[in-house]
Amino acid sequence: AEAKSIGSRVPSARQNDEGTLLETIFVAVASYRDWQCPQTVESAFSRASHPERIRVAVVDQIRFGRDTPCSIPPGGPCEENQNQATCKYLSQIDYFTVDADLSVGPVFARHLGHRLYRGEYFAMQSDAHVEFVQRWDDEIIEQWHTARNEMAILSTYLSGVENHIDLDTGERTSKSRPIMCVSDFEGQGDMKHLRHGQQPEGVPYIHDMPTLNPFWAAGFSFGRGHFVVNVPYDQHLPWIFQGEEISIGLRGFSYGYDYYSPEKAACYHYYGRHNVPMFWENSSIYHGLGDYGMSRLNAIIRMATPSRNGKSKEWIRTDELKYGIGKVRNLQLFFDIFGIHVKEQTVEQHLCRFVGRPMQKEFIPFLRTNEMGLDYDRITYRYEDKE
Repeated sequence: AEAKSIGSRVPSARQNDEGTLLETIFVAVASYRDWQCPQTVESAFSRASHPERIRVAVVDQIRFGRDTPCSIPPGGPCEENQNQATCKYLSQIDYFTVDADLSVGPVFARHLGHRLYRGEYFAMQSDAHVEFVQRWDDEIIEQWHTARNEMAILSTYLSGVENHIDLDTGERTSKSRPIMCVSDFEGQGDMKHLRHGQQPEGVPYIHDMPTLNPFWAAGFSFGRGHFVVNVPYDQHLPWIFQGEEISIGLRGFSYGYDYYSPEKAACYHYYGRHNVPMFWENSSIYHGLGDYGMSRLNAIIRMATPSRNGKSKEWIRTDELKYGIGKVRNLQLFFDIFGIHVKEQTVEQHLCRFVGRPMQKEFIPFLRTNEMGLDYDRITYRYEDKE
């Protein structure tokens, strides 16, 4: 059964907050045979200040009879242990279970997850192997509001759990966090694409608002719910893993969205896991689909491999408008400002030297007075590597 709709605001469950309406949060989680998925869901509810405002949608890709479903809480079935947060808020959780043999990658899984969005005020996505911190919901909402930008999306690669969170208490133990500023072309031929690399991490210098950065990250994204409506995951991108982030990021930019790294992380990621199944195990079933997916992805975001012999490679155009480019901003503007040379398939290096205080000082004055995003048409800055 589908989880009940909680709407865009719900009354606070706290007695001393009687009459207070809380902005709701939709959390999309795509899981592939992930044994840590139940703990991810449990911590999302157990460590929220107001779990009544959280609604979670899990796309659970499993091997039936072999994998434990994400719907089984970490402390055992609800019939045996009803005190778990997952059990208490079960009516606010959607589990969409899929045979893992049908998995064609995270893009389609996240597409399914976002189709379970039901009008919550905020929409967020995370991986299925993260630990949420205490009071994460209050903190991330407060940070979003300090941007004073309806089109703000807080998004970054997550730091690892080690040395960043006390797993017993859920309290944060580190103030450092990554910012999104490293990207370059990788691959060969028609499969060449822009991929974000390892991002620099440090203690934030900016404290009155989140830090502007150019790129969007799939592992954590938080913003108004209209983001997943205006920029839905393209269901026609099979076998895409690298390339997912620049696709959503550029499409979101074209619709007027701006990306920020939060000062305080809402959750932390489990890295270094061993012997964890991944969708690549289905490669023999879906051999060759990645070429179709990448050709479509690059063509839609105007980054297709230069044509050979005067002919561009054919690509699947189904639902091209639905999963295409917006009309608020031109993508060439993004490429010009951030030093991305599509024709040459090169980038200006050392962009991280600009992202942070310099970018904040240069761009924030162009935030529209109606708080509907940065007016990039007025930004004359063009990044160029001086080395």
